[in-house]
Amino acid sequence: MGLEIALLRGINVGGNNILPMGQLRALLSELGAEDARTYIQSGNAAYRGALGAEAISAAILERFGFSPDVITLPFESFEAVRQNNPFPDVEDQPKALHVFFLASPSLVDENILAADKAPEERFVLTERALYLHAPKLLSGSRLAERLERRLGVAATGRNWRTVEKIAEMARQIEGY
Repeated sequence: MGLEIALLRGINVGGNNILPMGQLRALLSELGAEDARTYIQSGNAAYRGALGAEAISAAILERFGFSPDVITLPFESFEAVRQNNPFPDVEDQPKALHVFFLASPSLVDENILAADKAPEERFVLTERALYLHAPKLLSGSRLAERLERRLGVAATGRNWRTVEKIAEMARQIEGY
């Protein structure tokens, strides 16, 4: 049974779409996941199994009354995104480095994204992720504010610290 990562978007924000992580782990287990673990309240999970985004979202809707966007990917794909970070020079600034995981490839013309970015920002778009270095942080980024509309696909972002913690959590499940 392979290792899968689930990234939920829009939960436990501003008192809305409340989903305690203990209940998420229990729900994942009920769906067939093994060794489910979560990291922080924003909805990051790693587990053995292949549940798929639609199954997780539907189960949350049935149990909790809301349907969050969920992106799932095999750990190998998550790890490839992590290891291919085009901005290793700023990994020591985890709040300024973000990875937006894409539900599917975006066909956006990168010039459209470039027109939205601030002069100090850098980004790289790949098939499954957009890497964004925003030195003035995400809250000050025009590009981040418009990103999902411009990409035309569902996406969910994680700062570099969270990406590293999810990878560490997944490796613990695998026992290394």
